Amino acid sequence: MFEQLKTRPADSLLALIKAFQADERAGKIDLGVGVYSDAMGRTPVMRAVKAAEQFLLETQDSKKYLGPEGDLQFVRLLQPIIFGKSPAFGERLVGIQTPGGSGALRLGAELVQVANPLAKVLLGTPSWPNHAPIFGSARLAVKEYPFVDLASQQVKIESVVEALSFANPGDVVLLHGCCHNPTGIDFTTEEWRRIAELLVAHKLVPFIDLAYQGLGDGLEQDAAPTRMILEAVDEALIAYSCDKNFGLYRERVGALYVMTRNAADIGKAESNMAALARVNWSMPPDHGAAIVRTILESAEMSAMWRAELEEMCERINGNRAALAAAAPDLAFISRQRGLFSNLSMSRETAAALRATHGIYMADSGRMNLAGMQPSDAGAIVAALRAEGCLKLQ
Repeated sequence: MFEQLKTRPADSLLALIKAFQADERAGKIDLGVGVYSDAMGRTPVMRAVKAAEQFLLETQDSKKYLGPEGDLQFVRLLQPIIFGKSPAFGERLVGIQTPGGSGALRLGAELVQVANPLAKVLLGTPSWPNHAPIFGSARLAVKEYPFVDLASQQVKIESVVEALSFANPGDVVLLHGCCHNPTGIDFTTEEWRRIAELLVAHKLVPFIDLAYQGLGDGLEQDAAPTRMILEAVDEALIAYSCDKNFGLYRERVGALYVMTRNAADIGKAESNMAALARVNWSMPPDHGAAIVRTILESAEMSAMWRAELEEMCERINGNRAALAAAAPDLAFISRQRGLFSNLSMSRETAAALRATHGIYMADSGRMNLAGMQPSDAGAIVAALRAEGCLKLQ
């Protein structure tokens, strides 16, 4: 049987990790893999997480299964952070714990496939490279449309409007709630309003990927577009990740929320979510969700977490400001949000930046700005100038 398999190419970002580790140059800079790094270049365990783990170590008395729905107190405690304290649509929301935001996306994709197998998923490009494969693996048709022009670093709003205007009722629209991956370019408030109007007018279902809340402009500001959309539409799916804003990357902590048209439909949605989870991973991992739950149950730990998250947000935006100030051509970076920015460059240019200058970024030109230090801005700009990436030399 296995003789029939064909070798698949290695994941490019995993290869980038190995290449960076093998590089012995002292001045190398890692702008590749999308994780937060502090001023020492480390991806630390947050102080609030350490406190929660200590509490769990002392008080947790069992490791028994939680069930396919996972830790429902974790799911409930996240809701006011994501949706607000008393949202008008709150009684139509149901959630389930998932293994990371990726698990939430996959579970949501399978739920869509069961509910409406003819639905197409509209995906603005460039997007996170795993989006299309996840929906495709769930046997959903993916229709891509251009979202951003990398040369101008501008949203192609008319392209977005056209894609949504010609979609069929019941089609699903994948939207990045904030801190767009890979571009860092988010819709303006007015553009979000226009999108909400199109979703309602054409009876489309938003699927919001909210993976970086708190790392753009703060928890409340980053949640505002999601809340705006949910206040406008009848149905929606929201994939949430705690991997980044709680620094729990390897614990795989996420949740899928579904908003139904009527509160009476919540039970049907919940039973299908649980059934699909059961055949995918049976029971979700507990430790990361227990950490988040413990933090959110404690006023002291919650305050500690929020303060740390604000520090992380300020550091990322400080890196953006430093790089934008170092070159007029990069001024747009200070207006973007989240970990990433995506320059317009060829695969060969990205390879030259690594080989010649020790600047590691994805072949697509995506840079993880949380991986740099403000003092790195000069070296990054010099390398980009040397490889012809900047107009002003």
